[in-house]
Amino acid sequence: MTESLEASFFRHEYGRLVAMLSRRFGVHHLDVVEDAAQNALLAAVESWPKGTVPENPSAWLYSVAYRQCAGELRRRTRANALQDRFGLSSPGATEESQAAFLAGDVRDDLLRMLFACCDEAIPIESQLVLALKTLCGFDVREIAERLFTTEANVYKRLARARNRLRELELEPGDLDTSELVARIPRVQAILYLLFTEGHLSSHTEGPIRRELCDEARRLTELLAGHPLSATPETFALLALMFLHGARLPARQDGSGGLVLLEEQDRALWNHDEIHRGLSWLSRSAEGASFSRYHAEAGIAAEHCLAPSFRETRWDRIVECYELLDRVAPSALHTLNRAIAAAEWRGATAGLAVLEGLDPPSWLAGSHLWSAVLSDLHRRAGHTELARTYRDSALAAAPSPAVKAALQRRLGGI
Repeated sequence: MTESLEASFFRHEYGRLVAMLSRRFGVHHLDVVEDAAQNALLAAVESWPKGTVPENPSAWLYSVAYRQCAGELRRRTRANALQDRFGLSSPGATEESQAAFLAGDVRDDLLRMLFACCDEAIPIESQLVLALKTLCGFDVREIAERLFTTEANVYKRLARARNRLRELELEPGDLDTSELVARIPRVQAILYLLFTEGHLSSHTEGPIRRELCDEARRLTELLAGHPLSATPETFALLALMFLHGARLPARQDGSGGLVLLEEQDRALWNHDEIHRGLSWLSRSAEGASFSRYHAEAGIAAEHCLAPSFRETRWDRIVECYELLDRVAPSALHTLNRAIAAAEWRGATAGLAVLEGLDPPSWLAGSHLWSAVLSDLHRRAGHTELARTYRDSALAAAPSPAVKAALQRRLGGI
């Protein structure tokens, strides 16, 4: 197996294996399912020499993982009872008839599992950790980076969620319509985080993970096509993904480094995706609701529609950030509003937005906070302060690619 195929399978297949096996054996056996999925992938790495990958690698992985699950559960319970409950005749038999889960409507295994993970008995923080780790293949460090918490907290939340699922003995097909509707905002939040990690990854292998963006968008399109979750919020989230995704081809240079927005070749932007994003944004305005996804999609639309960085309607972006801060208050949104204000009215205006703001510890210690302050102070002529914040930003950079981009932007102080 080639290195690229190996990486692709670890990223694409792990979540699918967990989702398919959980549907078959039950979410309360998640520990067995995860072990089986991991071992199947390891077996593939060890047994597929270069040039002899099976004709259907996904089916091979599922077969290996299925057999391990079945064997382990047989050792845990009486074989006859397991046979009656799960029909463990062969892996192929599980695909002959698809049971109607999630009120008979949602047909994608990963999406079913996302709804199952979003049980109200599990704290939202633990729901996010469980879904990101189990279904999306994030490691603990990446989750901690995205949720602005410690790795120790991630482990605790993960254990709490898994224990709760075992207690509930939840089956994805047990969810009725009211439970599905109640869980939609949590599913949207998970898909938003999945896309965000792909769009600006904390992973050391690269700043952009296109496959995560594609997977998040695919699942969100399923949400948008489902009668229960075809809501303005879902449409706005999908618009956001298309508008950000359209600019991905211009966000990396030939060596894989990040290209800043003002340096991007806008001819490389995918205009078909921009049009699709604007279409979804238009649909999101049909209802009376307004969410953070509407505000963020509006910001992305302004960037996509601007002829150039200098000609961007920064006043409109400032307005969008003000709206965003109303529906989802966050010091991070205030920081971004300061950036837009500086482009609109100068660095002094940007610093004025931050005046009196006491950032939470997770933001004050991040590269984002220090990088913005370094840039604003540099532009305002405060050289010493700019250097101090620059050094802090470089020290806190989450990946080599991000650090390189910061050095290019801030290194000339």
